[in-house]
Amino acid sequence: MKDSARSLAVAILNRIDQAGLFAEPLLDQALSRGGLTDIHDRRLLTEIVYGTLRMRGRIDWVIAFFYKGDPASMDGGVRNILRTALYQFFFTDRIPAFAIVDEAVKLVKATHPTASGLVNAILRNVIRREKEIPWPQIEADPAVHIAVVHSHPLWLVKRWIALFGLQETLSLCTANNEIPPLTVRVNRLKSTRDELMQHLRHSGFTVRETEFSPDGLVLTHPAIPLRDTFSYKEGRIQVQDEASQLAARLLDPRPGEKILDACAGAGVKTSYLAEIMQNQGEITAVDISRQKVKALRENAERLGIAIIAPLVRDLREDPGEAFRGAFDGILLDVPCSGLGTLRRNPEIKWRITAQDLHRHADLQKRLIACVAGCLRQGGRLVYSTCSVMPGENEDVIADFLSRHRDFRCIHPPAVIPLPMLTDEGFFKTRTDRHGTDGFFGAVLMKKPPD
Repeated sequence: MKDSARSLAVAILNRIDQAGLFAEPLLDQALSRGGLTDIHDRRLLTEIVYGTLRMRGRIDWVIAFFYKGDPASMDGGVRNILRTALYQFFFTDRIPAFAIVDEAVKLVKATHPTASGLVNAILRNVIRREKEIPWPQIEADPAVHIAVVHSHPLWLVKRWIALFGLQETLSLCTANNEIPPLTVRVNRLKSTRDELMQHLRHSGFTVRETEFSPDGLVLTHPAIPLRDTFSYKEGRIQVQDEASQLAARLLDPRPGEKILDACAGAGVKTSYLAEIMQNQGEITAVDISRQKVKALRENAERLGIAIIAPLVRDLREDPGEAFRGAFDGILLDVPCSGLGTLRRNPEIKWRITAQDLHRHADLQKRLIACVAGCLRQGGRLVYSTCSVMPGENEDVIADFLSRHRDFRCIHPPAVIPLPMLTDEGFFKTRTDRHGTDGFFGAVLMKKPPD
């Protein structure tokens, strides 16, 4: 059977479930292989994968209502065929119902032939009896209503209601199901924002400036993939959410300084630090993953950055005397739950657990304590996450300051917009409030000697 948008979508969802992978690289691989040449098929594949992940909780409620048995016992591949079909039925308006059923049955016959009757029966029942689905009402049980209708895990909805209240939780969950914009950063070492806007418009993009970041652009209606544009290949542009751009700017690095990016990953923020520094100074970019450090090195070369020194190291351990008090500034963008990025990474909400939040917080406290010794007196340390959970954010900072009296919180630089600052001076964004990913950042200074 030739690969179609629907079959590829199911295969990707199966891999996400089985191996704990992320959708974005799997989609990139599928699209780069060239099996889908029609732009409409490519867009359909992306929509089905992300749409099914976003609305999985709501879709599974429907499956549970029509399936005569325990849904948890259903084969995962069969369940994903049903999920993708039901996503198309409920959330697209250009695909006829009979075509959705026909394609789903063909798929299941090719992979799980004994389940074809089950899939056919469930889908036809949904079409006939859609109005009988017993959606939970918000008046009866607000948490269950939000969890089902707005497709989030019940435990997380309950946690958010306790933290933020009912209306804010409803607002946040609604925003998490929106399609995120494609946001990029201008590499000012090679271009200006105005020049890049012109180039991208010539390439067929609709372009506007970001609301908060001075170096961001929002792209819509692409005629070609961004990575195929001259601007991307020449290193004039970097994909990066607006809140992520501002999180890097919290450090306010200056040309000539010695900077440590302690959990650099693939180096998106690292490269921005180098651009702000006008490619002058030294950035030691550390990550535990050899693969990510390799990607960082390649991306820095594309962007024309020469001041980054990549290093594979685990900074949970003592980094040694060469690091002690050696840096003017440290960016510590810690591993976290990622619960501020559910628009972009909806798979996270189906795999994260309450225990994971405690595990992340323990790691975050260990990391900030370890890297603190690398900062010179009078230097700046930025702690940041892409989480909206206080346990990974304010609580980690409070714990650190209680144990390190030689540090204090300072106000972020003026480039950070006031609507993104709390009364305590923390940088906090949320998807429903700012239209960006949810980020947290705190700027700490190591006190000079009295």
